Amino acid sequence: AYVIYTSGSTGQPKGVVISRGALANYVQAVLERVDLPADASQVAMVSTVAADLGHTSFFGALCSGRTLHLIPAERVFDPDAFAEYMSRHRVDALKIVPSHLQALLNAATPADVLPARRLVVGGEATRWPLLERIEALKPSCRVLNHYGPTETTVGILTQEADEALRTAGTLSVGKPLANSSAHVLDADLNPVPVGVVGELYLGGAGVARGYQARAAQTAERFVANPFSAAERLYRTGDRVKMLEDGSLEFLGRVDDQVKVRGYRVELREVVQALQGQLGIAEAEVVAREDEDGRTQLYGYVVAQAGERIDIDGLREALARTLPEYMVPPAIMQLDALPLTANGKVDRKALPEPEEREAKRYEAPRGEVERALAEVWEQVLRVDRVGRHDNFFELGGDSILTLQI
Repeated sequence: AYVIYTSGSTGQPKGVVISRGALANYVQAVLERVDLPADASQVAMVSTVAADLGHTSFFGALCSGRTLHLIPAERVFDPDAFAEYMSRHRVDALKIVPSHLQALLNAATPADVLPARRLVVGGEATRWPLLERIEALKPSCRVLNHYGPTETTVGILTQEADEALRTAGTLSVGKPLANSSAHVLDADLNPVPVGVVGELYLGGAGVARGYQARAAQTAERFVANPFSAAERLYRTGDRVKMLEDGSLEFLGRVDDQVKVRGYRVELREVVQALQGQLGIAEAEVVAREDEDGRTQLYGYVVAQAGERIDIDGLREALARTLPEYMVPPAIMQLDALPLTANGKVDRKALPEPEEREAKRYEAPRGEVERALAEVWEQVLRVDRVGRHDNFFELGGDSILTLQI
């Protein structure tokens, strides 16, 4: 049916080969799950055709006899222009990335941003504060969380947003579509018990043929199904656990774990802690290595309308709930998180924050303070150390204390 290119976590484009049978199964299955009323005829598409995010709207509308709105590019990232279009055309259904939607809700009339009947969110984790805002703005709009990598034809799992299903800071990714399967396995491809974390493997009619002209990568990611000899499973690289009702909770990427000062840190947990603070609308956390190979966390936050964030106070609040090594020493407030053309948070475009943006420099006083500052400058490899600076906020850790 098509070949679509995705960079994945490696940054190297790979052509994913999707068969006509896989696409046909997806369209039929997702239409059943979305379950649009017969009189809901207007469907909007906001993403590029170069990414499969928009295939839900594109093929879903055309194959069900509905009207497809290709919203002009100049409106897609303009909150007020987008809201005006959605309202004027009385759009019933929309699929969009959560961070893109969050940015659009800054419109003067945020309720107009939302479709009248059905909102499908996908491409990244969906957090409950966003769902609660959608409910408050437009109660008639039902929300469906849609998960799945390109390698399984757009998406293979869905979950209706229901407060009764709230288990964590994000909505669960749900259950497989028709003719699809999801397995939570350990490193030896053995199933893990309910509630135990494992890696997600996906199977069924939606699994792609593989990567075009990349046999080695295809063999690595598309593995033999240990439960059915004639089928394959796609190894997602996502960490999940199965809940009691059979739905799946997304816990981050296998490669989203980083080591900070010898401790394993799940970046998503730090994001959730930031997101849970008063006045925070959006948050993101990245890990970067310095010239000595030490991993540092960098936090980015967007304030709710009319709020100004006290960065020092934010760090103090985080320190009350997180271990010290999980508190980003550098946090920057942004007007908005940068987005890719597909509406996802563009981590590569996040600026490097000034590690002491919230502190005013004051020179050391006396011989003892000056001597100590010189030692810190050498060990931490910083240009200057002030008398109010914190060793750990400057990048110090338990290992570096041994050099003091």
